[in-house]
Amino acid sequence: MTIALFRQDAYQTEAEAVVTAHTPEGGIVLDHCLFYPTGGGQPGDSGRLEWRGRSLPIATAVKADGAAIALVAAEPQPLPAVGTALRQTIDWPRRHRLMRMHTALHLLSVVIPLPVSGGAVAEERSRLDFDMPEAPTDRDTLEDYLNQLVDRDLPVTEDWITDDALRANPGLVKTMSVAPPMGSGRVRLVRIGQGRDQVDLQPCGGTHVARTGEIGRLRLGKFEKKGRQNRRVYLHLDG
Repeated sequence: MTIALFRQDAYQTEAEAVVTAHTPEGGIVLDHCLFYPTGGGQPGDSGRLEWRGRSLPIATAVKADGAAIALVAAEPQPLPAVGTALRQTIDWPRRHRLMRMHTALHLLSVVIPLPVSGGAVAEERSRLDFDMPEAPTDRDTLEDYLNQLVDRDLPVTEDWITDDALRANPGLVKTMSVAPPMGSGRVRLVRIGQGRDQVDLQPCGGTHVARTGEIGRLRLGKFEKKGRQNRRVYLHLDG
């Protein structure tokens, strides 16, 4: 089992850890991990491990057996041995852009309140696929509403509910193709806004900014037809 430090504090960039295992594929498992593993449409973090005067660049992180997270080296080098104490550092500028974009996609699902059939988070251009037979004609209005939500600087917080509570409230789940991160007995909910100012609440295991004001200016991109009932909407982070 890996303790997911990114879940405790998405803004932590460095931490000490100990290597607990190597996966058959050559991944490095740590007891405490800052690196978010690929999942839910969000790519894994990149960064670096340092120990005893050595340094190993990390290309990404993936989920491994059980609750473990495996770090994937960016180049073929000898791996730190099991039991090695090391320092891990994530690529913070990249992580922060992914955080901004992931929260922005939650806002996009507010602006276009339709079931989501797919999505992908990236550093500059992300997307959501909607169960939407026809593309909206009021692009400028939607973009303006999106940026109004950013400008309101709404707090982004988390709550936890049980798996059974989520099953009893299926309306919380917006995604049709990606199941909420269930199985551990409880599910993390990401909330945007509080009280009367709440605009969104949905299950999510990804990393997010603390307030919508951190996102910055957003721009709607192409609306692509992806089937009779599906439209792909691209979202750009300007700056």
